[in-house]
Amino acid sequence: MYIVFLTFSKNKSAVGQHLAGHKAWLQQGFDEGVFLLAGSIKPARGGAILAKNIALDDLESRLNNDPFVAEDVVTAEVIEVDPSKADERLSFLLN
Repeated sequence: MYIVFLTFSKNKSAVGQHLAGHKAWLQQGFDEGVFLLAGSIKPARGGAILAKNIALDDLESRLNNDPFVAEDVVTAEVIEVDPSKADERLSFLLN
């Protein structure tokens, strides 16, 4: 499982130009069962994604196709997590 931090870069002002493409990219990740959660990092620092069911190389390639990453609106940092314990409601994350 991976936590991806998308931190705004100096090109943050281009968010509006690439927002529709970024949203479509996110939706594709959800539709394909790779993204489990996505949201904003407050206050206005960027976003975060919880990803599963994908190899690290494939995730990095997918991230490079995000219009926000491709257009340097954000930089992506990937943290790999190997969960060993979870609340019963999140037990699916252990598989």
